Amino acid sequence: MTAAGRWMDVSVPLSTGLVHWPGDPEPTFSRISDMEHGAEANVTLCRMTAHTGTHMDAPCHFIPGQTGIDQFPIETGIGAARVIEIATGARVVSDKEFRDNGIGPGERILLKTRNSGTRWWEHDFDTGFAAIDASGAQFLATAGVKLIGVDYLSVGFFQRDGAETHRTLLSAGIWILEGLDLTNIDPGEYDMVCLPLRIVGADGSPARVVLRRR
Repeated sequence: MTAAGRWMDVSVPLSTGLVHWPGDPEPTFSRISDMEHGAEANVTLCRMTAHTGTHMDAPCHFIPGQTGIDQFPIETGIGAARVIEIATGARVVSDKEFRDNGIGPGERILLKTRNSGTRWWEHDFDTGFAAIDASGAQFLATAGVKLIGVDYLSVGFFQRDGAETHRTLLSAGIWILEGLDLTNIDPGEYDMVCLPLRIVGADGSPARVVLRRR
């Protein structure tokens, strides 16, 4: 059971070789200045896309000319969030799952699926990850949720209707949070702090996300 009152980090650790979207460059983190080699200070160079590890998608990720991640409203990332657990083994998260859980306007929803049982960030990319289908995305858009978070690298499926799912959500003003580690998080109500980096005009950004049971 998740302990109340304690902040829990649900962002995955960033490291060289971390699993990433196929076709994207492999993340690398290397010292370009090293005190062990006589330098005055240690300095690390980070090479990765904006969609590495736990990250947020900005509207301009799939909609040309729309808002970048630097325009992310801070209040959207801080406040009440609800963790919903999808039936074990289910790959498709459809409108039925959201309807059964009584999703309402203005909510921050975090989905715990079968992905959370795999420690996915320690393995190769899984093309069969659980995700939201087109009907689920449309339900969230109509319901008027504020933010949707998922426990893999994409809110939509790989090479299926993933792009459509993104566009439906982003067009409705829903901010997307991807790559969460919900392994030890029980379903229920939480306080959440989620802050992406303020990268001007970027289509996304890594984020640190913490939860506290209400």
